Amino acid sequence: MIEIETERLVLRRCTIDDAPFYLTLLNDPDWIRFIGDRDVRSLDEARAYLVKTTIPQYEKNGFGLYLTGLKNGTPIGLCGLIKRETLDDVDIGFAFLPTYRGQGYAIEAARAALEYARNVLKMSRIVAITLPENRSSITLIEKIGLHFERIIYLGDNPEALRLYAIDLESR
Repeated sequence: MIEIETERLVLRRCTIDDAPFYLTLLNDPDWIRFIGDRDVRSLDEARAYLVKTTIPQYEKNGFGLYLTGLKNGTPIGLCGLIKRETLDDVDIGFAFLPTYRGQGYAIEAARAALEYARNVLKMSRIVAITLPENRSSITLIEKIGLHFERIIYLGDNPEALRLYAIDLESR
């Protein structure tokens, strides 16, 4: 099911069939470094991860992380909206395979996700969180119009995160 379409990309709900892509993305060194090791090392574990974490979000919230692919169907990353129990606001998240970084795909997908949040989901505020050392994510977050608000800590995690936000009603 296509949720969002841009000039070059299609963002759709993930399915169990996306397990091979998930296995690759979740084991990318930058995913592990900046997002965290999810201990997904096999196709079965990737399927279980999808069933436990990603797929239920669509039913629960009406949105989630979307598989981001080229118009020819090649999956290149994830981009979408996440409602975490540890955050008051919905946050935008994204991760792309190394081959597809630096080509404007992430910013194209993230801008489209913000527009979807505002125009379709009628959200008024979106946040983003990132590690302070993740310069490429900070650059993207700022390019799509979010502004730094404060340092936060999520749950029991002692790691400091930078929280950015945007008021979609004033855009």
